[in-house]
Amino acid sequence: MTLIERLGRFNRAHPWSHNAAFTPVVMWHAWRVARAGGARALDVGCGSGNLVGGLARILPDVVGLEPDPVYAAHALSRHARSARVRIEARSFGPEERAAYDLVVFVASLHHLALEAALREARACLRSGGRIVIVGVVSEDHPDLRSRISVALNPVVGWLRHPRGTAAEPLRMGAPVAAPAETFEQVALVMESVLPGVRMRRRLFWRYTAVWKAR
Repeated sequence: MTLIERLGRFNRAHPWSHNAAFTPVVMWHAWRVARAGGARALDVGCGSGNLVGGLARILPDVVGLEPDPVYAAHALSRHARSARVRIEARSFGPEERAAYDLVVFVASLHHLALEAALREARACLRSGGRIVIVGVVSEDHPDLRSRISVALNPVVGWLRHPRGTAAEPLRMGAPVAAPAETFEQVALVMESVLPGVRMRRRLFWRYTAVWKAR
């Protein structure tokens, strides 16, 4: 068995969500939005509803969109008693114009047509609102961040699940699509649609992008 195969087996036994590692980034911006008087958030591709619950502790009106019927049903059941959360079993767009103070994409933007989705997000954002993206890009030529991520991934998995687990958590089983664009390609489109957007490459094969409407 090769080293890569051994790592794969270990990672499957100690799974953890790379997206969840960036939840504090999203929450920090939600807090900033709330401090500025914002009240309504949209989570695009909310999955099983983990993030909307956190957002609802900061903002009083949170909408989660999830096109997959299994995950939408789970999120609906999970938040059925919440007066602050609404789950809609549908894809993103078209949305009400200037309806949200915060629009969040966590590993969902690459499932959509990039430019069209960014334009739709901008159109449904209120003045002073924010778009926050935790994105995934294609990496044909792994860089130093990728190598560090490969090394850290089993360490974090072991720290979170030292005994291992036989079943993958529900939140990690949502349908996925391989990203088509590289970081540089995404950056070009984002800068054209969202001038002044702040993008950063991150560990664990992710990037973050934040844009504030004027």
